[in-house]
Amino acid sequence: MSIVIPARAERTRLRLTRRGRIVLAALAVMPLLVAVLVFAFSGAAAAAAAGGSTASFSHVTVATGESLWKIAEAVAPSADPRDVVAAIIDLNQLSSSVLVPGQSLAIPTQYGH
Repeated sequence: MSIVIPARAERTRLRLTRRGRIVLAALAVMPLLVAVLVFAFSGAAAAAAAGGSTASFSHVTVATGESLWKIAEAVAPSADPRDVVAAIIDLNQLSSSVLVPGQSLAIPTQYGH
């Protein structure tokens, strides 16, 4: 009786299919994405806890022909309109004083009705 010992098969290189490359790339990117998300959300939470704004405000809808100056005089007649306009611009992050009818503006509570 004779025993046949099979010849050792040559090892082939690992070949990745297109789908395999996509999965491998996704697995490589996933920890980085998770780290970025954790950093982003923990940073936002820390900033809010450390001293986030607790400002409150009311809203005014801009009518045709109204300007920031007219709105400032209407919402705070006893205050200096320049201070009120500056506060409205700052709160609403306006880049100019141009207003559009129907636009909603936040008014700081200290000046609101």
